[in-house]
Amino acid sequence: MLLAIDVGNTNMVFGLYEGEKLRGSFRISTNAERTSDELGMMISQYYHFHGIDRAETHAVIIASVVPPVMYTLINAIRKYLCVKPVIAGRDVDIGIENCYANPREVGMDRLVNAVSAVRKYGKPLVIVDIGTATTFDAIDADGAYQGGAIFPGLKVAMEALFLKTSKLPRVDIERPEKAIGKTTVQSMQSGAVRGYVGALTGIITDIRAELGENTRVVATGGMGRMMARYCPLIDEVDPNLTLEGLRLIYENNYEAFEGRMLDSETCLIEENENDG
Repeated sequence: MLLAIDVGNTNMVFGLYEGEKLRGSFRISTNAERTSDELGMMISQYYHFHGIDRAETHAVIIASVVPPVMYTLINAIRKYLCVKPVIAGRDVDIGIENCYANPREVGMDRLVNAVSAVRKYGKPLVIVDIGTATTFDAIDADGAYQGGAIFPGLKVAMEALFLKTSKLPRVDIERPEKAIGKTTVQSMQSGAVRGYVGALTGIITDIRAELGENTRVVATGGMGRMMARYCPLIDEVDPNLTLEGLRLIYENNYEAFEGRMLDSETCLIEENENDG
């Protein structure tokens, strides 16, 4: 069984794969203050919840945009799953041409998304990942990653509005039926959601103009499905795009995962050395 882990700024998303089938998935908040034991116990609980024996895990692959949590996460995987994880982009080539001016600046999750989206939806593509930040990634007709755009996430923008103004409250993110709000809450919700959809529409339109009108648009991320209801330019919603991309990278790099399982005694020895 493969464990694929997407480490984002807000959450770490775990996907348990048996072949091509996703047996189960779960989220843990990204927190650099946790110890490896705390994180390992949380992972173990989710295995138990899904009725899966931890010993069935023979490979682990991680894509991360949060370096401070990696030491703890890797140690937790070693101790509680007895597997040395493979880091996408470091230990294995993800298999996509990166045309960014400085390729190292691109978040690994964005490249992993591209691997999955090209396989599932063809090319050219715009991938819109709507999370803490909203990223727009452009994949050309040859399947090469060309770059994109980065925009503040809707929750981040709303939190900034609450923190930087003295009289505006925190509100739920939903779109009122009418654009003209009759209360402060309705006005904030209308402005936030309609303004955000306007930004999505404008940026997607401009990127499609550069890639070609036959460009498909795929949304992912925590708010992808919600925003797709309001943005007609989004063709597909795929919440598991990153996990699927990690699975495909695993399939394309079997040799990199060989010899990474540890016996229980070795796990304990390595953990004690790390703690020391």
